[in-house]
Amino acid sequence: MKTRIHAAAGTIALITVSAFWLSTATVELLGDAAAITTVKNYVLAGTVVLIPAMIIAGASGFSLGKGWKSPVVARKKWRMRIIAANGLLVLVPSAFLLSSFAAAGRFDSLFTIVQAIELLAGATNIALLSLNMRDGLSLRRKPFRLAARAR
Repeated sequence: MKTRIHAAAGTIALITVSAFWLSTATVELLGDAAAITTVKNYVLAGTVVLIPAMIIAGASGFSLGKGWKSPVVARKKWRMRIIAANGLLVLVPSAFLLSSFAAAGRFDSLFTIVQAIELLAGATNIALLSLNMRDGLSLRRKPFRLAARAR
């Protein structure tokens, strides 16, 4: 059961971060100020889904990996620390800042710089979450063994 919870939470986190990134990039390229403001508000509101998903994925992952000596598990733990730090130190504060800037109609150079940092941090988390998903799936696969044939 813990494995399914971990997989579901990780999938929700990856989909959510990807949706935030894609909607931000799209609206920055094609949208007007009102559309950008809407997306920034939705990203901020969406953190109520993302943060619990990340906490559940991280906690269940650390619990599942407890006692494992596998280098795959060690890589997943290392990546998760980076993902969490990136989220707490860059992405969440950026979401608050950009939403408030957009609501105030402040689309100046500081908005652009913070937006670029947010997109880079988001892309990093998408890549790391994807690698963790790949490695998690590889841990679940049973090794393929050829049956010895009697001749």
